[in-house]
Amino acid sequence: MTDDTDAAGPAPFTAADYAARMASAAHSAAGAGLAGLLIAPGPDLVHLTGYRPTAETERLTLLVLAAGQDPVLVVPALEAPDAAKAPGAGALTLRDWADGKDPYALTAPLLDLRGRFGVSDNTWALHLLGLQRQLPDTSYAALTDCLPMLRAVKDARELERLAAAGAAADAAYAQILHLPFAGRRETDVAADLAALLRTHGHSQVDFTVVGSGPNGANPHHEAGERVIRHGDMVVLDFGGLRFGYGSDISRTVHVGEPTAEEQRVHDIVREAQQAAFAAVRPGIACQDVDRAARAVITEFGYGDRFIHRTGHGIGVTTHEPPYMVEGEEQPLVPGMCFSVEPGVYLPGRFGVRIEDIVTVTDDGGRRLNNALRELAVVE
Repeated sequence: MTDDTDAAGPAPFTAADYAARMASAAHSAAGAGLAGLLIAPGPDLVHLTGYRPTAETERLTLLVLAAGQDPVLVVPALEAPDAAKAPGAGALTLRDWADGKDPYALTAPLLDLRGRFGVSDNTWALHLLGLQRQLPDTSYAALTDCLPMLRAVKDARELERLAAAGAAADAAYAQILHLPFAGRRETDVAADLAALLRTHGHSQVDFTVVGSGPNGANPHHEAGERVIRHGDMVVLDFGGLRFGYGSDISRTVHVGEPTAEEQRVHDIVREAQQAAFAAVRPGIACQDVDRAARAVITEFGYGDRFIHRTGHGIGVTTHEPPYMVEGEEQPLVPGMCFSVEPGVYLPGRFGVRIEDIVTVTDDGGRRLNNALRELAVVE
């Protein structure tokens, strides 16, 4: 799978776009004191080359980047034809290896014998250990630790894709409000959400959280067989990929009219979400977004019921750096995109979460989700 576009969507990324990304990544690696980067199949490889192998395999596939040398993608021979069709293939050299040959011996000459390399987080231990056997004096660091902002700042064409994904998620939410909830299982509503995301252009649905009643107090509840009842709060959290970039939205609805307490908790979370969004601007630390949301919820006495970070980055995958969490001092930069999703969770009773994707602008922030944030009443 490569860049996800269609005739009605954004123009495809070109080999020149991917060449610029790879050159920038190699430059950043050198600036971080690394001899280069080793990129296995996953979101980093998609971002840098547009190449996504059609199936997970134990055969070594590895992009080798280093300042001052041409990018090389090591691939199994049987997958080389697909790799050659990737939109970024024209900006790199393909080096294939056949079954029965040692791929690590083939890759080793591309690496500094004593270098320290940044390695994509999802690289298989099998492959890293194979390289270490060939080059025992090399060392390695996870990209999340050594280059956490590698994919964090999006250009205008990436932002266009993220905005399109967000608009599609908004449209799916608007439609789900007109479908029945009471008397149906959580899995039924989750299936509706997945179908609506696809109707609105998503090629991939990553998650459809439907947490009704007490299940809403579990932030990552998997939609289950519980039958939704009149009087339930229902947390909806859903997203996936459109044009190769992610959506992620959360809204909380109520089946029938809410109680005063339920409305109050929802209002608190909505105020916290607005406070966090208002805090977004270049130069502040990621943790300051978390602090802004947490301060509101704590003020109203629910601080111990806000049990997760306020947000996570989003791009070619729905969860990536940066993270809006205490202790993260990375300053915000225009082009960063992340979720803002405070919540309150009352065990055994209900939960509330409101989430938008936000991008940092030159002087503040811009929401990529514009669905209504009020507590919607459904049937």
